[in-house]
Amino acid sequence: MKKNVLIILLSILILSCNSEDNDSEIVNIESTLIAKGNLFGNGNEGIIEQNLEITNQNTWNSLISQMNSVNNISDNFSEINIDFSQYKVIAIFDKIRGNGGHSLELKIISNSENIIVNITNVVPEGNATTVITQPFHIVKISNSDLPIIFK
Repeated sequence: MKKNVLIILLSILILSCNSEDNDSEIVNIESTLIAKGNLFGNGNEGIIEQNLEITNQNTWNSLISQMNSVNNISDNFSEINIDFSQYKVIAIFDKIRGNGGHSLELKIISNSENIIVNITNVVPEGNATTVITQPFHIVKISNSDLPIIFK
C-alpha cells in the first residue's frame, strides 16, 4: 500500500514539474500610444473593421492618407515619423457605430511563441450622442520576430 501511494505521489510531482511553464511566461509588452479616438467620416474613409500590423513607411503613409481623407485626423497623432527599423505599428479599427461613446482598449502581452493583442470594445453607458463613429486605437511596439495574434 505504501508503495502505491509513493508511486502516485512521485507521478504527481513529476507531472507538475513541466519545463514548458518557464518557456511560456507571459510578459506585458510596452507600447507607445500614437492615437486613439474615432473617425467621423460616416465610413467615407473606406477603412473596414480590421487589425493591422504595419512594418514599413509606405503602408504607414497610406493608412494616414486614408484616415485623413475626410477629416485631418493625423493632426492629433503623438507622432507621424516612425523608425520602422526599431518599431512596428499596431492599428485597430472597429466597425462603424451608429452612436458615440465607443472606444477600444488594448492590452499587449507576449509569451515565448507570440505577441498577443487583446482588444476590448468599450461600450457607452447611458445616453450616447447620435453620431456615426468608427473607433480606432494605434500604438507602436518594439520590433520582434514573434508573430502577432489579435484577440
